[in-house]
Amino acid sequence: MSSASPAFQRVVARVRELLGGYEPPDFAHVPDPDAAIFLCAVDHRTGYRGRHLVRGEGPFEGSALMWAVGLAAARRRPGLLTAAALAEASGGDVAELFRIGGETVADPDRRAALWRDLAGGLRREYGGDAAVLLERAGGRLGGAGGLLDRLAAFEAYADPLAKKSQLLAKICERRGWLEVADPEHWEVCADNVLMRLALRSGLVAPGEDLDRVRAATRFAFGCVAAAAAISPPLLDDLLWELGRDDPDLLGAEAGDLSEPGRDPASAWY
Repeated sequence: MSSASPAFQRVVARVRELLGGYEPPDFAHVPDPDAAIFLCAVDHRTGYRGRHLVRGEGPFEGSALMWAVGLAAARRRPGLLTAAALAEASGGDVAELFRIGGETVADPDRRAALWRDLAGGLRREYGGDAAVLLERAGGRLGGAGGLLDRLAAFEAYADPLAKKSQLLAKICERRGWLEVADPEHWEVCADNVLMRLALRSGLVAPGEDLDRVRAATRFAFGCVAAAAAISPPLLDDLLWELGRDDPDLLGAEAGDLSEPGRDPASAWY
């Protein structure tokens, strides 16, 4: 991809236009690092079909619904989203926790296994406390012992493109729990929303190879962030919030394209 290409220039100009008046989320609704790490760990392919109100707010759908339902459950049961409480979580526990309006999340058994693995690792290495994990990363995202490296030890965060890890880091940084000393390691979260935007705008060439399209999307939007002089996390929020319901947010010069199908065995995004 060339920074001189018409598609790249159009996308950068459109991003600059969209930034006017845009306020990224502050994630004030996320109460602590433990809630953040456990909800990010299962933030993939929620399977919810409908839109629902949660505690009079919303309606929410998809990922936002899962977070709203999970955090509401944690408010009712303090300590719910912790390693101590989730070390032996079952699929039934997960299904019940995320149930709303007669439906719940997809594949609760897989999500329970991710939680058990995460809870076990946190208890062995960090005293069961996500805040300790953040502290030991020493403000570093990248490199050995940095946050991304430490998170990759858990099955839920093993994605080579670190989608969930980047999301968690972004939340923790916005909440003041993490001060990032190496911002060059920020990346956008390459998920279905961003892939679709990249493909339809002509920023990324289409294809059936999911790994290639995901990697190309992350690289291309990293270049866009640099050209627009904004951080990748800010660009990620802008594109996800405004683009999830508008696949032509950045243009549709490349046509009516969609991202390659998800790997049904993957829990990375």
